[in-house]
Amino acid sequence: MSDIKGVIFDLDGVIVSTDEYHFQAWNNLAEVEGVPFSRDDNERLRGVSRMESLEIILEKATREYTDEEKLAMATRKNDIYRESLKNLTPDDILPGVKDVLAGLRERGVKMAIGSSSKNAQPILAAIGLSDAFDAIVDGTHISNSKPDPEVFAKAGEQLGLAPKECLVVEDADAGVEAGVAAGMPVLAVGAASGHSAAVLHAADLTGISLNEMLMK
Repeated sequence: MSDIKGVIFDLDGVIVSTDEYHFQAWNNLAEVEGVPFSRDDNERLRGVSRMESLEIILEKATREYTDEEKLAMATRKNDIYRESLKNLTPDDILPGVKDVLAGLRERGVKMAIGSSSKNAQPILAAIGLSDAFDAIVDGTHISNSKPDPEVFAKAGEQLGLAPKECLVVEDADAGVEAGVAAGMPVLAVGAASGHSAAVLHAADLTGISLNEMLMK
């Protein structure tokens, strides 16, 4: 951490877990459309934009959908998901996160959120962390979702730091790829820390906790 001046966190799966909310919303949509959908399928959606996630789900559909139908389906899923977010509280912040944020702040390290989600702001508000970050870049600010590096590049710019000065913390393969493409060191945590050899090779740090990160 000696050369790091900023940390850019993914949101879902790193700061807070909304995986179950996403799964239930997509599952509801899939059931209505009669499309098979499992938790394994849901893993493929990690770190992927809403419309790209829908395309993955519809790979098992028995008919073609128009663009208008797809947009309506994605909107319906998001409505279900946003309604479920009302159940989020500060208790849903993942273990160790508050200590890490406090530790980084104490050391003068800038912090940002870099998320493809368009719901980052209401999620942060629900868990009481809206003011915890120096910059928040989410799906409403970007044209290309992960693995494109745009979200991390913009977050680094908002922090006023060079890519090599920013550490990306990610739990998804697509996010790890995006961080690497942005020219930033990457800490793969959670699901990403146990994934493919290519992902592990791309990430600079794997298999350690956020708290252990502070010791680097």
